[in-house]
Amino acid sequence: MAKKIVPLTDIKIKAIKPQTVAKKMFDGGGLFLLVTPSGGKLWHLKYRFGGIEKLLTLGAYPQTSLTKARQKRDEAKLLLAEGVDPSATRKAQKAAETEETGTFEVVAREWHAKFSPTWASGHSDKIIRRLELYIFPWLGNKPIRSITAPEVLTCLRRLEEKGTLDTAHRAKQNCGQVFRYAIATGRADRDPTPDLRGALPAIQKQHYAAITDPEEAGALLRAIDGYKGGFVTLCALKLAPLFFLRPGELRQAEWADINLDQATWNIPVERLKLRVTEKVRRKGEFHLVPLAAQAVAILRELQALTGSGRYVFPSMRTDTRPMSDNTVNAALRRLGYDTKTEMTGHGFRAMARTILDEVLHVRPEIVEHQLAHAVRDPLGRAYNRTTHLPERRKMMQAWADYLDGLKEGKADKIVQLRKASG
Repeated sequence: MAKKIVPLTDIKIKAIKPQTVAKKMFDGGGLFLLVTPSGGKLWHLKYRFGGIEKLLTLGAYPQTSLTKARQKRDEAKLLLAEGVDPSATRKAQKAAETEETGTFEVVAREWHAKFSPTWASGHSDKIIRRLELYIFPWLGNKPIRSITAPEVLTCLRRLEEKGTLDTAHRAKQNCGQVFRYAIATGRADRDPTPDLRGALPAIQKQHYAAITDPEEAGALLRAIDGYKGGFVTLCALKLAPLFFLRPGELRQAEWADINLDQATWNIPVERLKLRVTEKVRRKGEFHLVPLAAQAVAILRELQALTGSGRYVFPSMRTDTRPMSDNTVNAALRRLGYDTKTEMTGHGFRAMARTILDEVLHVRPEIVEHQLAHAVRDPLGRAYNRTTHLPERRKMMQAWADYLDGLKEGKADKIVQLRKASG
């Protein structure tokens, strides 16, 4: 005659004391509580499936209460009645949960959220947009651990075939960063992107179109003065030649960083386009841009329109974002300049560097500092933001005066600039 099992109660479970050997306390229907010598209390369900005795773990007491354990037992019994193995169902559920939290898109978004605060906002937006457009639609739902090099290459080939080879290489780089993060967090075993070395054609280095002839620069400046578009864009066009900045650094200018009374603009280094290691090393520092009198005048006029917001050059659609990265180039095209072969927003930087060096013979280290390049002294130490500041102030004002001279067709400004920065 089978031994009658008296159902457990919470009082009885709480009263049980650990013994030198594990003890099983049965509740009925195959459910029992295993009390270990260390004091642990674990729920198990003993059952038979396909003629084989099996064991299913249901949780630990008191996190899994007596009532909850009985509910799990009854759910398992229903599966058995339908010819389904509860253990196999549990494994499948765990595998599904692992895949859901370990898909490429989940890991990529987690990686992006973790590291994007250290990147410039424009750079951060481009990375996640690139993944959303070209990678997630095909690899986003796949477990990152299972993705192979050929699968990644298929995504990159689509970009190559569209003629956007540079984007393909950047997407490959971003995928590699995601895979390495997945390895570090235990959700992948290896990064397949190194296997793609040589699979994509190399990028042919292209320089930004730029006007570097003084006479042509003068014509461009006169054309800018005649621009008939929006006032904010006009100001951006007028200021671009006066600063030695990249287009992204100009368009993301914030009023909080500009002091018109002191004629200075302190750009946080996080907003500069630097190597990640250099950006991290210099985090919290600023790149100082001395403002020529002409720049201050333009900014004061613009401040009346946009000064109540965050951005100096806000988007036409909302003042919560800066103008788009294509605004200046679009304005140049409107003025009749081909941005592929004649002039781009980035070209103003090359214009200044070339003319200052080859025509005006300004000392290279002064120009390089104002370009925000990582210039070092003879001992290999990086110069700080105030290095050569008096010379840079003179150069920026003399450069603005020289540009006025070009616009007016006066060549005598060259002598003035040589004396100021020579």
